Amino acid sequence: MPHVVLLGDSIFDNGCYTGGGPDVVAQVRGRLPSGWSASLLAVDGSVTADVAAQMQRLPNGATHLVLSVGGNDAIMNSSSLGFSPFGSASPAPSTMEALHALAEVSDSFATAYGLAIDECLRPQLPLVVCTIYNGCFPDASYQRLAAIGLAVFNDVILRVAIERRLPVIDLRSVCSDPKDYANPIEPSSVGGEKIARAIVAAVGASGEAVCRTRIFA
Repeated sequence: MPHVVLLGDSIFDNGCYTGGGPDVVAQVRGRLPSGWSASLLAVDGSVTADVAAQMQRLPNGATHLVLSVGGNDAIMNSSSLGFSPFGSASPAPSTMEALHALAEVSDSFATAYGLAIDECLRPQLPLVVCTIYNGCFPDASYQRLAAIGLAVFNDVILRVAIERRLPVIDLRSVCSDPKDYANPIEPSSVGGEKIARAIVAAVGASGEAVCRTRIFA
């Protein structure tokens, strides 16, 4: 029987942010066809370095993997990028220094994310990866800064996905409404339902028409 496993962080492990509403894995299970199942290995607060430990707990019979990780790596590096995850910004001393900081962060994340992907590919199962959404910050100016900072991480995710020929769920497009968020950085049940719908479509378990973008490399 097909068995979908969700890996990563609180994008999937969002139960404590839904105010009693269904979390992502419950919504995935509710949308999967009869005979399919889903397991949650993602853990709130995880970074890319934690994915290997999650893969050690991969259940027997897993057939599809979906990974959403990187947001907490961005939070850990937010001071280097000149902002905090909850809305305070500190301008970089110069444009050149800011670009050097972005380059260092990008290189470090590329190494860590690549290792996480290697672990996920080890069982030779189909793997879907997710970009990091831009969040929902009350200050519009800060929201723009956060999106620019996260673009560095999303560029890495997309480049690795292209290199490994992996399908991508772009969570920036999936969670695009304030109602999709329980707080600035966590998905609500409303957003979780959208994420679940995208997961089910990405693993080929949905009868719905899927909006796709193809990249030829």
